[in-house]
Amino acid sequence: MAGDAKPRLAVFKLASCDGCQLQMLNLEDELLDIAGKVEICYFLEARSQILDGPYDVALVEGSVTTEHDVERVRDIRRNSQMLITIGACASAGGIQALRNMQDVDEYTRSIYANPSYIHTLSQSTPVAAHVTVDFAINGCPISRQQLLEVLTSLLIGRAPQLPTYSVCVECKRKGNVCVLVSRGIACIGPITQAGCGALCPGFNRGCFGCYGPMESANPDSLCHRLAMRGIRRAEILRLLNGFTGWAEEFRSAAEKLEKTSP
Repeated sequence: MAGDAKPRLAVFKLASCDGCQLQMLNLEDELLDIAGKVEICYFLEARSQILDGPYDVALVEGSVTTEHDVERVRDIRRNSQMLITIGACASAGGIQALRNMQDVDEYTRSIYANPSYIHTLSQSTPVAAHVTVDFAINGCPISRQQLLEVLTSLLIGRAPQLPTYSVCVECKRKGNVCVLVSRGIACIGPITQAGCGALCPGFNRGCFGCYGPMESANPDSLCHRLAMRGIRRAEILRLLNGFTGWAEEFRSAAEKLEKTSP
């Protein structure tokens, strides 16, 4: 992205809560510097001006839940040199992917007075299920520091450096006592990618897996260890089927666990 012309940046939203886009606006000390070094072509949460592509970088928040989303993300991909997903929804289907485990038609019949007005796909899927993704920033929401690292790296022409280790490393660095070992609290921090600063364990709560599976995660082994600690299968499944439950590693482990005896 180095050169005389300002890189063209676009920020798009699919099915999501806007929390990850908000993290960009929360870069209060750095936001003006970033805005001065890029041309923001599309970012409806921050400005009304819309400039057509092509774009050097597109940040995409949210999962694909409708046919319109499919068409839109393909159009974004065609018009972007680099496509980066931001957040659990874009990278793993998000909390709305819980519907993937049930009958969506039954949901719409139960909830909506006129279900025929609801046009949705049977599953909520990550952006990478439909187009090529060049880089992903995980989290629910994403870390402001990780977003700043990625944007800064692209501006100066180096590869972003995000952690690939687990939340357990962050716990050790903060001096947290392990909630699983000391209190028997269900925690999937050992298989979750770092980035949150061990927020939940810092308040004596187990990790919910917001940042998705870490590199080379072994969820089957952790599930076995949690069961040996006396943690019920339903509790383990609740954690695996959470914010990033549609990620392959978590989904596969949950499917295996569901086939075991309660």
